[in-house]
Amino acid sequence: MDLNDARGLARALNELLKNAGQAIEGARETPELIARVTGHLGCELNHVVNVVSTFPGWEHVNLQRGVDAYLAAHSPGAEWFGISGHGREHEEFVNMLASLARGWERYEPGAVDYATAAIGPDETTEVISLGLVLTRTPDGGPVVVGLRGSQDHHGPQCQVVVLAPDRPSATGTRDEIERLTREHDIYRGQVLSFMWSEHRGNDLVTFLPRPDLPADQVILPEGVLAGIERHIVGIAEHAVRLREHGQHLKRGLLLHGPPGTGKTHTVRYLLGRMRECTVIIVTGTAIRYVAQAAGLARRLQPAILVLEDVDLVAQDRGLDETGNPLLFSLLDAMDGVGADADVTFVLTTNRAEVLERALADRPGRVDLAVEIPKPDEDGRAALMRLYARGLTLRADLGPIVAKTEGATASFFKELLRRAVLDALRAEDATPVVTDEHLGRALEDMLDERESLTRSLLGSGEHVSADRPFGDGYGYGGPPAPSPGASTSAFVGFYEP
Repeated sequence: MDLNDARGLARALNELLKNAGQAIEGARETPELIARVTGHLGCELNHVVNVVSTFPGWEHVNLQRGVDAYLAAHSPGAEWFGISGHGREHEEFVNMLASLARGWERYEPGAVDYATAAIGPDETTEVISLGLVLTRTPDGGPVVVGLRGSQDHHGPQCQVVVLAPDRPSATGTRDEIERLTREHDIYRGQVLSFMWSEHRGNDLVTFLPRPDLPADQVILPEGVLAGIERHIVGIAEHAVRLREHGQHLKRGLLLHGPPGTGKTHTVRYLLGRMRECTVIIVTGTAIRYVAQAAGLARRLQPAILVLEDVDLVAQDRGLDETGNPLLFSLLDAMDGVGADADVTFVLTTNRAEVLERALADRPGRVDLAVEIPKPDEDGRAALMRLYARGLTLRADLGPIVAKTEGATASFFKELLRRAVLDALRAEDATPVVTDEHLGRALEDMLDERESLTRSLLGSGEHVSADRPFGDGYGYGGPPAPSPGASTSAFVGFYEP
């Protein structure tokens, strides 16, 4: 066979194989999954338009609520279906359909995949992690909507997918779902914590119960709490009229002072006082997501964004996701929320001097700085009475108050507990706390061996017989230039 004959034979064989493939393709029944999608859309698979919107994983429950609201409005009673087949969790919906059409994979309609998501401190709901539903556009055209939850290989994100016969139908449906997602935002009015979890990538946002703390349980020097309320609560109460008169609403509050003096306690009071506000608390390593937290606060205004122990942020040489120092990220986030946004930034610190230069160089982020000092004599007496509520107390508090200059609220709380424990050891019935019980408890806590305990309670480290609580700043004197420890803990928001 010469070269020309060989070429002719090759062309003939190629044509034969092509015709055979087309014959086989034409004879093969359309897979059920493709038939369900294209039958509803009224077009061939290669004409289907695919539009995808991606959200952070912690928005999954909101996306589900938005899709549910869309279906209720445009196709009540529509039923979801899932996809069964190997590797479905690794493929996009449109890729699965394309692979199925080419005969590369076997996918079939199957059960919907669900996951559990929180909708409150003690409530959960089911969200679809992989499923499709046949529905209609706002003007009545056919579309298919899909939901995907977070997958390990995709990272902490979720998606809404719209398949349609044309682009306007797909984008119009997507836009309406996104609008309804914002309208039905489950986070609005809640208390949320931004804290990163390495266990599950989408566990960035956690619901917390809202504190309910009466003003008479906030022991501060006269006028301090009233000044805070006037600035923070007052602006919220007159937000509409302030806007009408061209005044900005965004405000920044810095609470500073020694550990254990009541900064967190004061914040708890504000959160309970402003019940109409969404609260976002950023703690620990989640500070690197402060930009997202600020964006959420802006979206859900009126809102309060709480950042505890920001002196640790100033000392942290770590970088955020964009490569900027964390303190700069915090200041940029405060800038990024527009002046007309009803958002309050509440910062707490044990070491204001660490932040003073940065805040002074970029003025306007904090418009009220309030010192929360160690309690004076009247404050110590008030704290003793507060923590003695519900007890049978037959003791003169004067000597205890006189001996505890420089002590903090945390110290008095522990003092009363030890006194009650001492009384319980002596009585079987309801204990009566006397001078003897309080005296022994105080003597125990003033023992040299308890110096570390006093320090951890924020009541001084360096002690002497006449100055058991040091020099009044919490660590025996003014803060040293070396990195100090911010000891207030996030769980303090929810201690009784």
